[in-house]
Amino acid sequence: MELQHDYLQGEILETLYFGGGTPSLLTPAELDVLFTTIHKHFSVAQTAEVTLEANPDDLTPEKLAMLRLAGINRLSIGIQSFDEEILRFLNRAHSPGQAHESVAHARHAGFHNINIDLIHSIPGQDDHLLMKNLEVALSLSPEHISAYSLTIEEKTVFGRWNSRGKLKPVGEEQAARQFELVMDTLTARGYRHYEVSNFCLPGYESKHNTSYWQQKYYLGVGPSAHSFNGVSRQFTISNNQLYAKALSADKIPFEREILTREDKINEYLFTSLRLDTGCSLSQLKHHYDYDLQQEQGPYLIRLFDQQLATLENDRLILTRAGKLLADQISSELFILNKK
Repeated sequence: MELQHDYLQGEILETLYFGGGTPSLLTPAELDVLFTTIHKHFSVAQTAEVTLEANPDDLTPEKLAMLRLAGINRLSIGIQSFDEEILRFLNRAHSPGQAHESVAHARHAGFHNINIDLIHSIPGQDDHLLMKNLEVALSLSPEHISAYSLTIEEKTVFGRWNSRGKLKPVGEEQAARQFELVMDTLTARGYRHYEVSNFCLPGYESKHNTSYWQQKYYLGVGPSAHSFNGVSRQFTISNNQLYAKALSADKIPFEREILTREDKINEYLFTSLRLDTGCSLSQLKHHYDYDLQQEQGPYLIRLFDQQLATLENDRLILTRAGKLLADQISSELFILNKK
């Protein structure tokens, strides 16, 4: 933070996010060092959203009281499931009881802005079990729910199981049906489906994540962190030892990618189409001199005919069916990069 204090050029910080690497393990003294350094080198809005990611088994009443006192005002709890067998399958350390208790303890500690993460499309989780999980989640009345489809990456345990035939991934049809169950259930209970994987009660959108999707500038610190200043993206190396060694020499080990006009257009298409407010055609024209209707007219007509998207007040917005294909639609709209 000291080395990059001028990266955001004096902008007031509207959000702080402690994520990745289980930050709920931080001690009061460690959190104090971080907050002191942040306030020394950056201007932070008094109303800033300050989020901390946590595992349910870390959130004891004592820990939660400490986090609240330290200045955390939003929690993102990685519950994933309330089913014991599914939690074992996902190799989670907490139990369903601890998942319940973590939210109850957080309420008692004074947290009024809580997100819980859930995963759907898990092998062994049928529609009935998914609905049961959703009902349990809703009984806790979280202000925000992030619901993700299980993805199987090549170099993970699940990836190795999949390659050996020990794991059968959920088929596309079942994955789509379960995502539709998530959408229907949560929206029927008053949650706004404001981003493909995110649902919130009115006024409780994640300000931090929304800033990514709206392409606001941000600074990421620590191994693997990404930063964005409108001109380039910065990627800090992921190796902890090399990262620490470089910092001891007052250097930040990162790679930088200068964004071309095509990069910026593609990123805007990808991020904006994930939001329920959609992609502004006039913004594409104004900022990047790109006429989407002129360049992609035939494909847009196909989207409208197939009821995958609509055009409302100059905004291209994905329909409920279109959200099932959000990444595919975005990639079809991408323009070739002319680096």
